[in-house]
Amino acid sequence: METLAFNHLLLKTAFSCMACDGEIDKREIKLIKRLHQEKGIFGEIDINEGMESLLIAINKDGHKYMRDFFHELTSSDLSESDELKLIEVAIDTIKADEKVEYSEIKFFKVIRSKLKIHNDQILEKHPDFENYLEQDIITDSYLARLQDDFFDTHSANKIDLVSETNNDIIDSLKENNEE
Repeated sequence: METLAFNHLLLKTAFSCMACDGEIDKREIKLIKRLHQEKGIFGEIDINEGMESLLIAINKDGHKYMRDFFHELTSSDLSESDELKLIEVAIDTIKADEKVEYSEIKFFKVIRSKLKIHNDQILEKHPDFENYLEQDIITDSYLARLQDDFFDTHSANKIDLVSETNNDIIDSLKENNEE
C-alpha cells in the first residue's frame, strides 16, 4: 500500500478507535499527537487537519463513516507489518483513556476480523494483546451480527472539534510541566 494512503488509514484507525465509544478523551488525542511527534507514526500528515476532517465525516453520518472504514480495511492491500502496525495503533488508542469498554473491544474485534495477519504473529511481538485476540468471532454470520450490533448500540454522538479541545490540552500540559 502506498505510504501516504497507509498513513491516512493509520490515522483513521486511531481516530475510529478513539471515537467508537461515542466520546473522545483528551488522553486519546494526546496519544495520537505523541505518536506523531515522537515516532512519526502518521508520516507527513497534518494531524490536526486530518482529525478535523475525520471528525466532520463521523459527525455527518457516524455509521456510514464506520462502514466505509471497515470496507477500507478489507479492501486495502496491507503487508503483515502494516497490519501489525494498525493493530498496535488501535490497541494503544483504546488503552489511552485508561478505561477499556466492551464496545471498544467489540470494535477492535471487528477491525481484527478485517485483517489477514495470524494471532500468533501478533502475540509473538505483543503477548500482552492476548485478551484482545480471544476468539469469539466464529462465523461470517456472527461477525456480521457483531458489526450490526456495534451499529445498533453505538450512538453517533456529535464530538467536539479537535481545535476546541487543543487549548484544554495545552493548558493541561503547561500545568503538568509547572508541577
